[in-house]
Amino acid sequence: MLAEMRIQGLGVIDDATLEPHPGLTVLTGETGAGKTMVVTGLTLLGGGRAEASRVAEGASRALVEGRFDAGGPALRLAEEVGAEVDEDGTLIAVRTVSSDGRSRAHLGGRSVPVGVLSRLAESMLAVHGQNDQLRLLRPVEQRAVLDRYAGEAVAGPLERYRSVRALWRTACTELVERRDGARELAREADLLRHGLAEIESVRPQPGEDVALVEEARRLAAADDLRSAAGGARLAVAGGDGADADGTPDGAPDLPGALGLVGEARRLLNGTGDPELERLEPRLAEVAMLLGELTGELTGYLTALDADPERLQVALVRQAELRALTRKYAADIDGVLAWADQATERLSGIDTSDDAIAALQARRDELAGELGRHAESVSSARRKAAGELAAAVTAELAGLAMPDSRLLVELSRRELDGAAAGRDGAGLELSGRWVAAGPDGVDEVEVRLVPHAGAGPVPLHKGASGGELSRVMLALEVVLADADPVPTMVFDEVDAGVGGRAAVEIGRRLARLAATHQVIVVTHLPQVAAYADRHVVVDKRGAAKNGVAQGRVRTLSEADRIVELARMLAGLDDTSTGRAHAEELLTTATREKSQARAPGASKKRTVAAH
Repeated sequence: MLAEMRIQGLGVIDDATLEPHPGLTVLTGETGAGKTMVVTGLTLLGGGRAEASRVAEGASRALVEGRFDAGGPALRLAEEVGAEVDEDGTLIAVRTVSSDGRSRAHLGGRSVPVGVLSRLAESMLAVHGQNDQLRLLRPVEQRAVLDRYAGEAVAGPLERYRSVRALWRTACTELVERRDGARELAREADLLRHGLAEIESVRPQPGEDVALVEEARRLAAADDLRSAAGGARLAVAGGDGADADGTPDGAPDLPGALGLVGEARRLLNGTGDPELERLEPRLAEVAMLLGELTGELTGYLTALDADPERLQVALVRQAELRALTRKYAADIDGVLAWADQATERLSGIDTSDDAIAALQARRDELAGELGRHAESVSSARRKAAGELAAAVTAELAGLAMPDSRLLVELSRRELDGAAAGRDGAGLELSGRWVAAGPDGVDEVEVRLVPHAGAGPVPLHKGASGGELSRVMLALEVVLADADPVPTMVFDEVDAGVGGRAAVEIGRRLARLAATHQVIVVTHLPQVAAYADRHVVVDKRGAAKNGVAQGRVRTLSEADRIVELARMLAGLDDTSTGRAHAEELLTTATREKSQARAPGASKKRTVAAH
């Protein structure tokens, strides 16, 4: 429920606070005073589209702040986005629109995407304006209204229908691709087989290209490497006139580091000085390390391959690997990964007749299952359609349309059988091919019998503006029990209505306010008289930037009589007008009390049946 709303810099409203009643709150005022800005503010709080043109002249931004008594869904949403709930259990939502059109949203003190406010509104707020009446003329919206009324009876089968439909559509698409793309698939398969054969002929090993680069570098520099390793060995071990392979090395017998260390050890051992002799073990360690190093250098020289033929083999192998990396990946590991993917893809390409027949059988099996779910959805809708039509017709009788009847009719759009079966657009039900969309196979049309003796006609052809307003209200009253949204906002739902019909609209809104918080923008005194709280929006505030500012005021009982007299015929300054307003207010208050008395709801239910 909406506990409080504040508006700043929106349209003609500079700064105003609205505290709606938990029951019925009406907003009245002269044309252009700013009543619509209140509805606009609520729409913005619900995540609606932000327009820079709504920002007040001279203001840098518009701000709308709403404080909601949060229920379960709102609390779960707040926890999800990290919003804080106040100590009194309320949740504050804020929407700002700058003069350049940029919009920001906050929930519970935390900046959030605008979509979060839309999710909040789904559980807290429903705004119905004249645009909603126009939407009601569209078949898609009429089907949505029927499904909303049917509730779980349609929602469950429809969910199962959609789940199977997704599988069915996938099977249909794959079958079309198999049939129409057999040539392309065959060409793709040939290319994959060729690539795999080429890779198999080379038989690359993981990391082989990197290893070959190192080997080729070493083979190409074998002479330089031998000279460096031989010189190092000579410096460590000294010259003995032969290389590691036994061939003369051309070097005279020269003392190396190992020989010099040995000489040092001999000299220290012969001194007889304990301090010098203590150094000998350390020289022994050095000698051991030099011996190991000599062995490693000798092993390296022995293993060093200077065979020109081996170098040529490595270069040829490199060329083979490069041929693969030019075509399939940047390195050999990538080539091997491509080969794995190609093998997997090739296993899924099957253009044989058996594969097509198996896929066709799968499609037909799913089509049969989908048809059964579609019939379940249709059956639930037909039952709900009769109940909805009867309930709304009963409401219309109470809205000064006693001879009117509402009909909710279901039909199916037929398709050409061959095309529907091929592209997965339709199903064959009861020997006819019908369109199978995401919402089922039913086309829903709401028709109105406007008066006795008239035939049923579509709403967009047979309903006047006033009749459409009453049909919309009747639907909302009927749907109220099925609607979890606690706050309902109506923007001039009584447009084009007057006289007794206006009184009946006031009664219905008051009845709706017994179970919901209802906020209504109206120009009818017959509706305003039923309010639990009457709020007026006028332009009597101080001017700002040369523009009169809208003011939002909650009226006292005495002020209500003045406002109702003005709304009746501009007679707020005459005793006749005030007397008429007092009578209207007294009658509405008495009827409202009787309607909300214990047992009144049960009596209405019995009377309706």
